[in-house]
Amino acid sequence: MNLVPDLLGKALFKVDGMSVFIGIFIVFFSLLTIVYSLGFMKKRKGLGHYYLYIVLTIVASLGVVFANNLIILMIFWGFLGLLLYLLIDFGGKERTSYTAKKAFIIIGGTDAFMLLGLAFIWHLNGSLNIDKLSIAFNTRLAVLAYLCLAAGAFAKAGAMPFHTWVPDTAEDAPTPVTAFLPASLDKLLGIYFLARISLDVFQMDPAMNRVLLIVGSVTIIAAVMMALVQHDLKRLLGYHAVSQVGYMVLGIGTGVPIGIAGGIFHMLNHAIYKSCLFLSGGAVEKKTGTTDLSKLGGLAKFMPITFITFLIASFAISGVPPFNGFASKWMVYQGIIETAKAGGRLWIVWLVAAMFGSALTLASFMKLIHAVFLGQPAKNRKITEVGPAMWIPTVLLASLCVIFGVFALAIPLKMLILPSLNMNVVFTGFWGSGLATILLIVGIIIGFIIYLLGTATKTRQTEIFVGGETLKDNPDMRVSGTEFYNTVSDIGILKFIYKMAEKKLFDIYEVGKSITFGFNGILRYVHNGILPTYLAWCLLGMIILFYILFKHIW
Repeated sequence: MNLVPDLLGKALFKVDGMSVFIGIFIVFFSLLTIVYSLGFMKKRKGLGHYYLYIVLTIVASLGVVFANNLIILMIFWGFLGLLLYLLIDFGGKERTSYTAKKAFIIIGGTDAFMLLGLAFIWHLNGSLNIDKLSIAFNTRLAVLAYLCLAAGAFAKAGAMPFHTWVPDTAEDAPTPVTAFLPASLDKLLGIYFLARISLDVFQMDPAMNRVLLIVGSVTIIAAVMMALVQHDLKRLLGYHAVSQVGYMVLGIGTGVPIGIAGGIFHMLNHAIYKSCLFLSGGAVEKKTGTTDLSKLGGLAKFMPITFITFLIASFAISGVPPFNGFASKWMVYQGIIETAKAGGRLWIVWLVAAMFGSALTLASFMKLIHAVFLGQPAKNRKITEVGPAMWIPTVLLASLCVIFGVFALAIPLKMLILPSLNMNVVFTGFWGSGLATILLIVGIIIGFIIYLLGTATKTRQTEIFVGGETLKDNPDMRVSGTEFYNTVSDIGILKFIYKMAEKKLFDIYEVGKSITFGFNGILRYVHNGILPTYLAWCLLGMIILFYILFKHIW
C-alpha cells in the first residue's frame, strides 16, 4: 500500500507485513525502555535531552522500516547513528565518550559503504525504490553493491567484523540505552535491512548465501568464546548480543523458507530475551553499584524477581526448550539441514557451529548466574528488590520468552513472522512444546516439594569440616564464579587467539585507527617544515610528471 507518492508517482514509503511487524516491536521496546528509565535514570542530569533522543530514535527507526526509497531509508539510517552517539554519551563513565565515538565511526564508516552501494544500484537499475528492484548477481558491480549494503546491516546488527562497538557500548553506556539499541532496535533494524536486500532487492544465489553462512558461523563461535572468559556482567552480555546475530544471518543465508523464517523469528526472540537480560543486569548494577562478577554473588534471596527473570531469559538465549530461543533456533537448524537437499556439502559445518554455540552459551550463563545470583556474596550487604518501574518491564519480557516458546506456532509465527514473508514455510521437524512444558512444571513442583521436606525436618548440627568453612574466618574459600572456564584461555591455539584479542587485533576500529595514525605519521615526517625538503619533493613530482607527459607524446 503506497502512502506518500513523490513527484514521479513512486512511493517513498509503503506498508507491508514485515514493516508493520517490526514497527510494532520498535514501539513496544521503546515504551518498555522509557518505563524502565524512570527508575534507572532518576536524578541524572539532562534527562530532558535523554527522553527527546529516545523519541527521535523511535521516529527514525519507524522511518527506516516504512521507507520504500533507499535514499529516504539512508537519511533515517544516518540520523540513527547520530542518536546512538548521543545516547551512549549519557553513560557518564571515563570511557563513555571514547565508546560513543567508536560506535559512531564504525557505523558511520559502513554508512559510507551503503551510499556507494546505492550508487551501484542506481547505475545498474536506474531506480532506488525497493518495490522496483530485483537485481541478479550477474555482474561484479551487483556483487559489490550487495556487499556494501550488507556491511551496513552487519554493523548495525553487530555481526563480525563490525561488532566491537557492541560489547564496549554494553559496558560503558547506561543500561536502558544498551537494552534499547544494541539489544533490541539495532538488531531489529540491522537484520530487517539484511532481509530486505536479500529477499526483495537482490536475487540471492548459492555463492552469496554461502558468504552469509560463513559470516553467521564465525560470528556465533568467535563471540561466544569471547563471552566465556569475560569478568564483567554487561560486557559478557554484549558479546552474547554479537553471537546471537550469527543465528539470524545463518537463517537468512540458508536461502530456504524455514531457515529464513527462523532467522527473522530469532531476531524478534533475541530482542526480547536480550533486553530482559540487560534490564535485569541493570537492576543488579543499580542495587550493588558494580557489574564486576568477582564482587557479586548470593543476590537471588535479595532480588528474587530479578533472579527469576534473568534465569528465564538465560534459558531462552541458551536454546533450552520450551522457551522462545529454542523455537527459533530449531527452525534455523531445519533450514541448515534443508540446504543439504540442494547438494551442499558444508551444511554439517554450519549445523555444528550453531549447536556448539548454543552449548557454549549455556555454559557461560551457568557461570554468570552462579557469579551474580548464587554462591556466596562478596560482602555482607543489605539489598532489596528494585521498584516496579524497573521490574515490570523485565517480568513482561520474561513472560514473552515463555509464551513465544510454548505457543510459538500459534502466536508469533502464525500472527507475525509467517504473514510478513511471502513464501511457503514447510516444517520438516516437530517437537511437542506442550509436553515439554508439562514435564518442566512437574519437575519444578517435585523440586519444591523436596525443598519443603528438607526444611520441615530439624537440621543436624556438627563441627565445621573441610569444605564447609565459614567465609568470615576463611575468605579465600569463596568461589566467585569468575574462575569458571579460565583453563579455556590456556589451551594452545586459543591462548594465542585470546592474546591477539587483548591486543585489539580483531577490532576493526583499533586496526583502522593504527593504520590511519601510521599514515599520518609518515606524512608528518615528510612535511617537516624545512624548505629544502619541500623543494626536493616538488622537483621529484615534476620529474615524474614530465616523464609521464613525454611518454605519451613519444
